[in-house]
Amino acid sequence: MDRLETRELVYFAAVGEELHFSRAAEILGISQPVLSRAIARLERRMGVRLLDRTSRRVELTDAGRAFLEECRHLLRALDAAVRRTQEAAHPHRLVIAVRPGTGTGLLAELLRLHTGPEPELVFTHDRGSALREGIADAALLCVGSDDLTSLRSIEVAQENPVALLRRGHPLADRDHVTVAALEDEPGYRAHCPAAGLDEITDLVSLGRLVTVVGSAAVDRLPPEVIALPVSDLPPTTLAFCWAPRTTKPELLALARTIRQASRGTATLA
Repeated sequence: MDRLETRELVYFAAVGEELHFSRAAEILGISQPVLSRAIARLERRMGVRLLDRTSRRVELTDAGRAFLEECRHLLRALDAAVRRTQEAAHPHRLVIAVRPGTGTGLLAELLRLHTGPEPELVFTHDRGSALREGIADAALLCVGSDDLTSLRSIEVAQENPVALLRRGHPLADRDHVTVAALEDEPGYRAHCPAAGLDEITDLVSLGRLVTVVGSAAVDRLPPEVIALPVSDLPPTTLAFCWAPRTTKPELLALARTIRQASRGTATLA
């Protein structure tokens, strides 16, 4: 069998995580027929069935679950290899991992105080792995829900959860919503794997997505999208985290700046 292409791993990982061809195609920016043909071709090349699919559902086979884990591992390893190569060429480069739709406004405020090189942002839900595997130098993590074991951290703020809905949505005239009300919505996803807030709000404004983000995103929403407090979800404490053995001067300087600026935990309304 010829060596698989990175594109095939990315395609299968999207389908395996979403278990929905249309949503995966939207995330990848390709059409559903193209994605379906690519997955079918991948299964033929490998000689195994990776997915059980009917008109109503998509499920991973045992082989599919194993391959999904391998895809995640290989893609993270590739990202880390690119990161190490870039680090060799640009030793003063800083990369910070951030969850899509959460904390970016806060981070922008903190970075304005930093006098060193402007850090790059990587939007990912697996921020802890990005930090521990060397893809990122630091990460904005959620205290209590993310694993902060062995990491150095500074608590910087609290974010209240808000639901993003398109203007005119049946729930849009409420003062707040509950998780149960959101779960009844066909486009609801608790964790949207979109690349960043702009992509999330595009999907919301088109009526294809209902999701929950941190309240720091409210000031960055387009007119077509509204945010409602989620009354039965607790606020999230955000922490700026980095590996304890880090000696990069630029990162340590940024951490000192953030520590001085935070001065206790602020609440983002």
